[in-house]
Amino acid sequence: MVSPMSRDRDLAPVGCLSVWDPIHLGIDEAGHQVAISLIERNLLIGGEPGAGKSNALNLIVAHAALSTDCRLVLVDGKQVELGPWRETADLFVGPDPDEAITVLRDLRSNELNARYDRLVSARPIQRKIRRDGPDQVIVIAVDELAYFSATAGTKKQQDEFTTLLRDLVARGRAAGFIMIVATQRPSADVVPTSFRDLFGYRWAFRCSTEASSDTILGHGWANQGYVATDIDPLARGVGWLLAEGGIPRRVKAAYLADSDIDYLAGFAAWCRQTHRHKTGGAA
Repeated sequence: MVSPMSRDRDLAPVGCLSVWDPIHLGIDEAGHQVAISLIERNLLIGGEPGAGKSNALNLIVAHAALSTDCRLVLVDGKQVELGPWRETADLFVGPDPDEAITVLRDLRSNELNARYDRLVSARPIQRKIRRDGPDQVIVIAVDELAYFSATAGTKKQQDEFTTLLRDLVARGRAAGFIMIVATQRPSADVVPTSFRDLFGYRWAFRCSTEASSDTILGHGWANQGYVATDIDPLARGVGWLLAEGGIPRRVKAAYLADSDIDYLAGFAAWCRQTHRHKTGGAA
């Protein structure tokens, strides 16, 4: 499980991870461990309040925070879900639509477009970033999507946020962008079909309607028996994960208590600070 990053293996503090390694999520119905790689992938997480969405998001953010070979951008409308990781993040955005838009705009202009320019100008031409290349993976976690896209700010701000986010999801994979987007309002107005279909991986926790379940997993899965309405309300952390294999798997997410998150966040901050010190301040 422990895997220092390869290109700076001697510089990574003991115990730190790599964003290029599979991320442990939990166990399936057969008791097998479930881990996924998010390199060149994006993940959409949805479910009703209390179903386990935030815990799932924290699992992935924890792995990214402990990975000294990636940059971490956190956007949290409530602040409290991702707030414990603030010290490990390169950028943290709270409930400020203007700041969220500015951060996404800068990521697109100063990172995404510039990375593609470098890939095209390389000889031979490269189609995606490499583990041993000059550009680090950027993990961008957004919670809660509806706050920025449908609730806070003006209609113009909501539309601009959605447009920027959609562009980063659509074009970011080859450039090393990993987008993790979570919502407790899995409805068509918050997660349009055209937006959902940009996410290769999806994780649906308990939903109140079959339509909401399909909004996350994709149209038709409910009719085939993969529906998040059949999850017991007391079975927090259980959801249908659509990832490798192309068929949803019923997965029980590993649980992180608040004390676990506090400890891991502190350790991750130490990992990143130590790595920056040993590399002379490099990101």
